[in-house]
Amino acid sequence: MSVERTDLVVVGGGINGCGIARDAVGRGLSVRLVEKSDLASATSSASTKLIHGGLRYLEYYEFRLVREALLEREVLLCNAPHLIEPLTFVLPHHRGLRPAWLIRLGLYLYDHLGGRKILAGSRGLDLRRDPVGEPLQARFRRGFEYADCRVDDSRLVALNAVDAAERGANIHTRTECIRATRSGAHWQIELLERRTGRTWQVEARALVNAGGPWVSEFIVGRAGLEAKSRVRLVKGSHIILPRIYAHDRAYLFQNGDGRIVFAIPYQGRFTLIGTTEVDFSGDPASVAISDQEIVYLCSAVSEYFKAEIRPGDVVHSYAGVRPLYDDGASEAKAATRDYVLELDAPEMRPDGEGGAPLLNIFGGKITTYRRLAEAALDKLAGYFPQMGGNWTKIAPLPGGDFRHDGFGEVVRSLEAAVPWLEPDQAARLAHAYGTRAKAIFADGLGCEGVPRSFGAGLTVPEVHYLIENEWAMTADDVLWRRSKLGLHVTADERTRLEAFMDAQSTSPDAATPGAGLDTVEI
Repeated sequence: MSVERTDLVVVGGGINGCGIARDAVGRGLSVRLVEKSDLASATSSASTKLIHGGLRYLEYYEFRLVREALLEREVLLCNAPHLIEPLTFVLPHHRGLRPAWLIRLGLYLYDHLGGRKILAGSRGLDLRRDPVGEPLQARFRRGFEYADCRVDDSRLVALNAVDAAERGANIHTRTECIRATRSGAHWQIELLERRTGRTWQVEARALVNAGGPWVSEFIVGRAGLEAKSRVRLVKGSHIILPRIYAHDRAYLFQNGDGRIVFAIPYQGRFTLIGTTEVDFSGDPASVAISDQEIVYLCSAVSEYFKAEIRPGDVVHSYAGVRPLYDDGASEAKAATRDYVLELDAPEMRPDGEGGAPLLNIFGGKITTYRRLAEAALDKLAGYFPQMGGNWTKIAPLPGGDFRHDGFGEVVRSLEAAVPWLEPDQAARLAHAYGTRAKAIFADGLGCEGVPRSFGAGLTVPEVHYLIENEWAMTADDVLWRRSKLGLHVTADERTRLEAFMDAQSTSPDAATPGAGLDTVEI
């Protein structure tokens, strides 16, 4: 069996793994990333879709984490203005819970900890006069308003992987690390391509374990080492309902149990509500929302909205497992959201030789993924003395090479280039691909008139683009992780897409645009 050699192997295709791979290859390292399923197939696609400082973490004195997250909001807003956009949050004051003075203090810190330059500052609201008070019960008369950002979480992961690949990294999805053995100054890593059964070996100078919920399992079961730290698995679940209110601001609701729940405008036609925090045991791949969690979320928001929210109103739900660092907190809501980087390596000699390092990633948030990646590379810097320095702070992600306030111009440019696009379709494509949206139609496939569609504006050229440029292999990859169109397509449209994706994977000309078109009715 031939052995391929590389500087760094990253295990895990979530936001942390893809962020580290991108940062490392941009510093001049040779990089391979392996993900046993699809990119963002677990925790990184099950978030609340926010880039935020974490207002409630101030109560747990997580000032370093909050400051770092607040600083990162505007860095990411500038680097991915197509995926990330400002969102205003309304916090109604609930008498009997946190006092108004405490909320004002928290918002003052929130405004000033992170060097805010773009986002608006907080302010008080009279809910009896402001339109945001209309959907709320009359007993809520006073509130507060502050700004954070929203994000398409799984696309953020995909674009980090795209950028890493374009800079020279090798990205292997549906590929599992089945064994990792330390051999002197290198790791001998055995990989399994799950779709074909092919195995091969890679020799790496360093190994990063960004396995998310499987981080401890990898240490013990794949690397054969003792886990020095523990991961605490906490399930977070969300529900999606038909749009509850007309305006475009989100709500943050306090609950009597000390937790908070968000209600967020989502995908135009829906409201996203979450999240829960429940300690989890079992297989993270099979995590699902429970009936009790659905009732909890419906009850939490019904405490505030005039309209009662019932479990029967839920049109979709999802759940994910957060791999938090186990800091011994008694309750899941109090467990730290900060990241911990644990380096496992025999002592390195002055000549730079020594045991190959394993860097294990515990915890982390989507908001701070870029800073986590920088910290991870700092940990490994002694093993790669020729490695370059930090660079990602001012480097836009693919499609994000425009000013944060220039999204309208991106849409107009796309509409001029592809005149048959409907306005909503053009806006969605611009949000997903930014200035690269026109590249979807560059080869002319389907551009003579409106191309064939799978519904919800998802066309054959876009699906081909995702297959060839973003590792999409299944209908779920396209509908849920490269887009959120799964909320908008019908069962029949999904079935047609599944058949089309199957035809692409089995066609002898699968690499050719248009392969398989004649075998599937669209």
